[in-house]
Amino acid sequence: MKILVVGGGGREHAIIKKLRLNKSVEEIFAMPGNGGIAADATCVPIGAKDIDAIVDFAVSNKIDYAVVAPDDPLALGCVDALEAKGIPSFGPTAAAAEIEGSKVFAKNLMKKYSIPTAEYETFDDCDKALEYLKGVNAPIVIKADGLALGKGVIIAQSIEEAEEAVRSMMLDGKFGKSGSRVVIEEFLTGPEVSVLAFTDGKTIRPMVSSMDHKRIGDGDTGLNTGGMGTVAPNPYYTEDIAAECMEKIFKPTVAAMNAEGRTFKGCLYFGLMLTPKGPKVIEYNCRFGDPETQVVLPLLKSDLFTVMRAVTEERLSDVSVEFEDGCACCVILASGGYPESYGKGYEIWIPEDIASGTYVAGAEIKDGKLATSGGRVLGVVKTAATLEGAVNGAYEMANRVKFENSYMRHDIGARALAAHNGGK
Repeated sequence: MKILVVGGGGREHAIIKKLRLNKSVEEIFAMPGNGGIAADATCVPIGAKDIDAIVDFAVSNKIDYAVVAPDDPLALGCVDALEAKGIPSFGPTAAAAEIEGSKVFAKNLMKKYSIPTAEYETFDDCDKALEYLKGVNAPIVIKADGLALGKGVIIAQSIEEAEEAVRSMMLDGKFGKSGSRVVIEEFLTGPEVSVLAFTDGKTIRPMVSSMDHKRIGDGDTGLNTGGMGTVAPNPYYTEDIAAECMEKIFKPTVAAMNAEGRTFKGCLYFGLMLTPKGPKVIEYNCRFGDPETQVVLPLLKSDLFTVMRAVTEERLSDVSVEFEDGCACCVILASGGYPESYGKGYEIWIPEDIASGTYVAGAEIKDGKLATSGGRVLGVVKTAATLEGAVNGAYEMANRVKFENSYMRHDIGARALAAHNGGK
């Protein structure tokens, strides 16, 4: 079978590596892919948001199945367009992708169907938002309504900082149209957990939990990024909490989307906060998380392509979705200066013996060699029987990858290890 994977980051590399394990998969195309993905798929220089060109390619090349991974093409209706041409696809329709595409929609959905989340108000008028801030306490969370590359959330430590965030989004256009509406919500405390789940709109199969590390600096300091590393499973996410989330959050969310006429089929991402009052939803994503996917999929025992097709065909209840008992750690190597300005074009050297556990995000082929082209360049992933073994193994790998001006955090998994060993 010929498969098309839309996207070009580390998440897509992880998906492609897993799909290749299915013997019926003969060829995989990546759009646009990247220099590292080119080792595992045929990269096609068509942007992930160019829906018409993606569909034309899929039809003319007789693609048998498509996986639409990033948020933008999902929100733009890529799955709708492919399936209209008879090409079965993994991912939600544009209507269902609204659960990530609009934070206002998501918050209103949770309020309507009594799904636990932070208290909030929404605004499309800057003056009214600023007036509201006069009556609240900091810290407070300001969110741009639309998609903003995972960076449209600001945790303001003071009301002055909150006002600045509102003005930057609504008046200065920091996130373009995405910030024309904002959500202002209460600041929650507690451990954060990411849970990805396969769903066909009827059955829900949660994947192994994970812990992301968003800040650029050690000790969770500095600017927010797209993610500097992950570990799985998340030690705070116990069996009892998982059962509570299934009954109070996962099932009600899928049922709510059905009730709204927006049946969700694909990977639904739950960003959770385990508060003193119980688990609450911080955010939904309409797709695999990045870099959570890079630790979750290596632990998947079941065949990914089989599971994806079962989701598309609404027979997820008929297939097994099993995960290894071990742990995984992903350490991201970024270009120095990320998430602000950084250099590009540096040659990347990856030892052959760790290439299978390396997921490339921001690289291109330059003069026949792999070179950096993005902020987050790649992630190295190690699976092991224990969390300590996975973390130590990932750092051993990370230290062997070389490119000029590389940067990584040195404490990925530290909080998880402390929690695992009985600390906070």
